[in-house]
Amino acid sequence: MAEISTLTWIVTIGLILALLAVDLIVAAVKPHRVGFREATIWSVFYILVAVAFGVWLAWQYGSGLGAEFFAGYVVEKSLSVDNLFVFVIIMTTFAVPEEHQHKVLTFGIVLALIMRAIFIALGATLLALFSFMFLLFGLLLIYTAVQLFRHRDQDPEVDDNVMVRAARRFLPITDDYVGGKLTTRVDGRRMVTPLFIVLLAIGSIDLLFALDSIPAVFGVTREPYIVFAANAFALLGLRALFFLVKGLLDRLVYLSTGLSLILAFIGAKLILHWAHVDIDDRVPEIPTSVSLGVIITILVVVTVASLIKTRQDPTAKAHAGSLRAHPDQQRDRQGQPG
Repeated sequence: MAEISTLTWIVTIGLILALLAVDLIVAAVKPHRVGFREATIWSVFYILVAVAFGVWLAWQYGSGLGAEFFAGYVVEKSLSVDNLFVFVIIMTTFAVPEEHQHKVLTFGIVLALIMRAIFIALGATLLALFSFMFLLFGLLLIYTAVQLFRHRDQDPEVDDNVMVRAARRFLPITDDYVGGKLTTRVDGRRMVTPLFIVLLAIGSIDLLFALDSIPAVFGVTREPYIVFAANAFALLGLRALFFLVKGLLDRLVYLSTGLSLILAFIGAKLILHWAHVDIDDRVPEIPTSVSLGVIITILVVVTVASLIKTRQDPTAKAHAGSLRAHPDQQRDRQGQPG
């Protein structure tokens, strides 16, 4: 592993917190509908920040770590697009007003960063102590890839979320969003608003995505600093990306298939690394440059194929994909009675 100084960690975390603070302030002070122009500006800004960081990292610590960051960033960015599908489902399910979607996304990103920081620390510790964890992570990613491919035409059931069901059962909830507050007082009684339930749903979904994304990025780099930075910069741009592409998400009909291929590829890469270290050093490993090329190729092919498909068949609609079957969704698509 590279010798990343404490000062570098502090400055990087400070930069990320500063960018998050800007998002939170904008969302809290001036709730508004985010238009295409504003979303484009923010998206370009976050991408340029990530590129500048990657260039600096390569200059400061060598091209190898720079390549690992860009590979990790592309992996996390591609997985974050699947996050957007689920965010759209949550926003639609709970009828979140457009002026509050900015705030919901920003809080969702904060929750995701906290969860992923915990998983990064845990994952790095396990990998440092037990080399067989590479095998377990690899098998986990392959299992996830198979499940995602099998249920690529389904969406996760937001209403079936354990935390959402529990909140609805035990907490008093208002009928409207009460100006974007999380809690309010009605007739002297403290109640939560639907926005609180939305944040619970997004937080629990973030947890599930962290379980997949952290092993995935450890497949392209084993440096905790790069794992954290790749996740952070990918998530920082998620809020703007949501408003930029939410109208196009339905057209990415093969995205779940592409993500399943990426996860399977990285899973195989982790297993090969484990075999190289623990079984026989003659077992080949997949270089970072090859990983980056494969991931980008899959994303390009998936995007082009999706656009061609939806142009030929305008009724085709993309789905976020699910890790388990939902019989109700199967019946709905097949036109069978429930």
